[in-house]
Amino acid sequence: MRKSKPKKRYVLPDPKFGDTLVTKFVNSLMISGKKSLAYGIFYNALDIVEERLGKDDPSVNGLEVWKKALNNIMPGVEVKSRRVGGATFQVPTEVRPERKVSLGIKWMINFSLKRNEKTMKERLAGEIIAASKGEGAAVKKKDDTHRMAEANKAFSHFRF
Repeated sequence: MRKSKPKKRYVLPDPKFGDTLVTKFVNSLMISGKKSLAYGIFYNALDIVEERLGKDDPSVNGLEVWKKALNNIMPGVEVKSRRVGGATFQVPTEVRPERKVSLGIKWMINFSLKRNEKTMKERLAGEIIAASKGEGAAVKKKDDTHRMAEANKAFSHFRF
C-alpha cells in the first residue's frame, strides 16, 4: 500500500453507563445524525428488558443482558471469497475482534428493524431478550455463518 493506514478513532464513553461499547452501538443505531434520539431508544429498550425479565428475577441488569446478547451474536469465523485459478472458493477465516463487535452490532440492529413490534425500542428490547437466551434471528445468522465456515473447512489451506 502506498498510503499509511488511517489512525484509529476512539469513541467517547456514553453518559449513563460510561461504556464505549454502548456509544459504538448507539452510533450504529443513529439515523440522520440524531444521536439523542438513538440514546433514548437504546436506554428505553434496556428499561423494557429490565421490566420484562425483572418479573422472574428482580436483580436483572439491562446492560448486562445486552452485553450477553451481543456476545451470543458475535461470530468467531466467517467465509471470504478467494479466487484460485479461475475458481472462487469460500475460505473460512477467523474474525478480528473489532470486526466481531461491529458485525454483532450490525446484525442486532438489522434484525431488530425487521421485527414486527410497534416501536423501535420494543423491537430492540425483543431482539436483546431473544439473543440473550440464545435464540432469535441474529443468533441464527451467527449459526449460519459458522455452519458455512464448517462446510468449507476443506478450503482453509487457501487462507490468505
